[in-house]
Amino acid sequence: MRHIQGGLKVALILAIDDAATDLALIQYILTNHEVILARNGEQGLQQLEEHPQTDLILLDLHMPIMDGFTFMDRYHELNLDIPIIILTNTEEVAMEIQGLEKGAVDFIRKPLNFKALQMRIDVQLRLKQSTELIKEHNRHLEELVEKRTREIRRTNEITINALVRLLEVRNIETSDHARRTKIMMELLCKQLQKVKPIGYELSDKEIQELIDTAPLHDIGKVGIPDRVLLKPGKLDPDEIAIMREHVNKGVEALDYSIESEDSKISFIEMARTLIASHHEWYDGSGYPEQLRGLAIPLSGRLMAVIDVYDALTSKRVYKEKLDQAKAIEVMKMEADRHFDPVVFEAFLQVVPQINMRMQE
Repeated sequence: MRHIQGGLKVALILAIDDAATDLALIQYILTNHEVILARNGEQGLQQLEEHPQTDLILLDLHMPIMDGFTFMDRYHELNLDIPIIILTNTEEVAMEIQGLEKGAVDFIRKPLNFKALQMRIDVQLRLKQSTELIKEHNRHLEELVEKRTREIRRTNEITINALVRLLEVRNIETSDHARRTKIMMELLCKQLQKVKPIGYELSDKEIQELIDTAPLHDIGKVGIPDRVLLKPGKLDPDEIAIMREHVNKGVEALDYSIESEDSKISFIEMARTLIASHHEWYDGSGYPEQLRGLAIPLSGRLMAVIDVYDALTSKRVYKEKLDQAKAIEVMKMEADRHFDPVVFEAFLQVVPQINMRMQE
């Protein structure tokens, strides 16, 4: 691409003016650039349709058929981002202000001065060139961020799958466990996002992290002895205490060192919070911290409902599975004590969708 003095690129400039002498003068002054001409606003719009790559517009305000103000109104409908310099007479101060209010970036008074016109145009072209470089740089950064985000998501998925496989190897969960919990968490979160109860707001990023981390809620069970974990009968008090240690073991499994609050990893923090609180009961009778009500993190209140439903509708070493209707009946019996009422109501609304998705 050809450049002129100072590294400025040769520009395509649209001059719109009904005065032939002014158009001829503009062409003469701007010999370093490519200039296309229009005698009124209507012709100017036609030129823009043919040349959307135009870099700058010089616009007279007094023209037949379509004046400069009407042109500017119509121009904005085209969603183009081309700087406009208006051409005015010395006494037209009010019109200059009106033109600037409509989006013009500058004005030049007639009769046209060679040096003033050249300098004003150079300033606007340099600004446009710099803006385009910044936009291109930002697009490149956005592409890098998007690529890095995809890599992080993929790394997270691999990490989760590896950890969940540990549960499968121990015969604690089936390979479908991760899929079930993800489906339920997705539908439950989106239902809350839809009805928007105060205090239950979830961003798209938070929902995605909840979906991704839901399968990790019982990862601490890999540290529980087989004699307790796989016992087919009822656990005694000592065994219950051992089993409950899976919560702390799960949190510890995801422990990592941080230098400051800024270095916390959002994804891991969500998983740790979910693991730590998903066995808390709404009435404060849960474990390990006996948290009550809204003191329980929302991630834990969400996972509590999902975990119970999944446990009731899945076969375990110590029990057979229940059908969905019976499972909901059992959950309703203890809902007042166990579950956040807002979360439980949202869950009941999506049970039909859950059942449909499970059959896919």
